[in-house]
Formats: sequence, structure tokens, C-alpha cells
Amino acid sequence: MTETSERDSGTATELRLPTLKIDQGRGRSLFSFAVDGKLVPQIATVSRIRRDQNTELHGYQRPEALSHVAAIRRYIETDESPMLPNAIVIAFDERVRFEPASGSTIDEPGYVQAGTLVIPLIDGPDHERPGFIVDGQQRCAAIRDARVDRFPISVNAFVTSETADQRSQFILVNSTKALPKGLIHELLPRASGALPTPLRVRQLPATLLERLNFDAVRSPLHHMIQTPTNPGGYIKDNSMLRMLENSLSDGALYRYRNDDGLPSTGEMLTLLYNFWAAVRDTFPDAWGKPSRKSRLMHGAGIVSMGYLMDAISHVRDNGGEIVSTEEFAVDLKAVAEDCHWTEGEWRFSDGVVRKWNDIQNTPKDIQRVADMLQNRYRASQLR
Repeated sequence: MTETSERDSGTATELRLPTLKIDQGRGRSLFSFAVDGKLVPQIATVSRIRRDQNTELHGYQRPEALSHVAAIRRYIETDESPMLPNAIVIAFDERVRFEPASGSTIDEPGYVQAGTLVIPLIDGPDHERPGFIVDGQQRCAAIRDARVDRFPISVNAFVTSETADQRSQFILVNSTKALPKGLIHELLPRASGALPTPLRVRQLPATLLERLNFDAVRSPLHHMIQTPTNPGGYIKDNSMLRMLENSLSDGALYRYRNDDGLPSTGEMLTLLYNFWAAVRDTFPDAWGKPSRKSRLMHGAGIVSMGYLMDAISHVRDNGGEIVSTEEFAVDLKAVAEDCHWTEGEWRFSDGVVRKWNDIQNTPKDIQRVADMLQNRYRASQLR
């Protein structure tokens, strides 16, 4: 069986590869085959994570780790019988087809079928390739650049037309490796299918974070949260996620979770937009600055203000109505004079005095600031 065969069009070719089709149940099949690694760039590309002008998320892969690629390339180029035993993972679109072999052996398991995977070779831009590399981009890049004539590798592939399915597989493959958490968090809102419980729990707060960061019309935090596609943000994504998770667990956002059905994300976002707009208006001198210049944009400020949002929402209660920006602003003014986000000293009720930039992103400091803000707020309600 030849690796390639010319098609009648005269411009396109097919790559025909001996393949095992493995039925994994529920309509999902895995295709396992070997191919010269030098040919992979002709059939698959890397889907880089990015956002378009409408802030829609595209892709899922991080940039190439050049030092890692170089190290693998040097290994491949040695004379010491190099071997890359782990299969790369490729997601193909529906242009790729499987042709079963005629007949089968009596010993062949019912979930395995031998045949040929037919992959079109597209003469055009990289994004028109039928495949996307889900796992193994560094190895593929190293083989591509290596000074060797060929280097066969094993590939596990699946066919899907859904980018969300590719993202889910990418997260599952890499969640136990040293993949940046920020990348996983940014991909989670647009992932689908079965995910491990820890990742599934983070999908809702990650979805809220995405809208807070990329809703240019309504969000006061537009482009202020640092993520892989928005590296210039002032607020760390982990700090914002912690604030959201706290509120979803037992705070103001909890009432909108609807554990028996779909969460009311619209109402959650309205509450968040209203609160952070009030924070922006109450503390304009501390807003939109790097955390080294403003502890409001720091993890300690974000998380402690989240607790205050929960406290205000609980006290106001509004008969189920969402607290407005104006209502939040009135209550924030009651604690504004006690806040020292950019200068001065924090004076806590236990007698501790801390310079404004001595507040750190630690559980103890966060709790200290959060307790002070809530106590001052509740005291103002008694006057």
C-alpha cells in the first residue's frame, strides 16, 4: 500500500495510510497509524489560541517552546538510535475518511478494524489542512526542522467537525502536564463533552471571567484581566476566578446557579457588571493600574472586594431584584475612607497597621482586608 496517490484533479493528492480503527463506544472511533513525521505539516497544522476583532476565541494551542523544540531536534539528529515512543494526537475534519479492508481474520477483536485512512493533501494556507495537532506540537516542530530525511512516528487521530471537541481533548490530554492554568481557564468556556469534575466545576467561573474581560459594551473590566490572549491585563485571572468561585459557592452569585438546570449567567453578569462599575466610580484613582501601584487591582483587593459584594447583596436583598450600580455605589462610599489602595496605611481593628503596599496576596492578608471592609460596611448600616 503506497503512502500517497495522485488524484484526478491534478493538483491535490491523497495520503493513504494503513490504519487500525478502534471503536471506543458511543459513536467515537480512534484511528491509529504510522506516518513519516516530515509529512505531518502537510496534513495538520497548529491551531494557535487567539481572539478576533469581535473577541471570539479561536484555536487552543500555546506558542512553540523553542528551547524544547531545539532539544528534541538535537536528540533526533544524534546517531544514538533516537526514538519517540509516544503517539501524537491529531483531530481531523470530515474530509478524512476510513476505508475498511476487505475481509478480516477470525481472531480480530470486534472493536478493531483494519483499513486505510485517506487524508487529502491541500495545496493552500496552513489553516486549510484537514487536521489540527491536539498533542505533540513540539515533537512535530522538532521533526520538521531536524536535518534527517525521514522520521516515522505513531499517531492517534479522531474525526470531528467541532472545535469545542478539539479543545476538550486538548484540555484532557494536557491537564495532567505542565500546561499553564491560564490557558486551560481560557479554553474551558468553549469546551464541550465530558471533563473531569475539577475542570467542570471551573467551567462556569471561567465563562463569567471571559464575559467580564471581553464584553466591550457592558463590562467595566473590559480587557483588564490577564489571560493568554490578553497578556496586558492588570488583574491576574486566578484572582478573578477565586472571587467568582467564592461568590458562586456561598455568596451573591449562588442564588443564580440553578443546580437543577442551566445557571442564570445573564443575571450573574448583570450583578457583576453593576458591582465593578460602582467600584470603578468609587475608587477612580486606584482603578486600571498595575497591582504594584494599586492594591485594588491586586489579588488581595479583588478577592476581598468580592466578599464585600456578597455582603452588600445579602443586606440589601431587594426582594430578589439585582442590586443596581447606584445602590452598590452608595454602600461602597461608606467604606471608601478606610481603604488605602494606592497610598497611606491600613488600620485594622486588632491594632495592626500596614502600609498600603505591604498587603500581600495571601489567605491571611485577604481575610484581614475582607473582614475589615465587611465590618465597616455592617457598622455603617447601624448608624
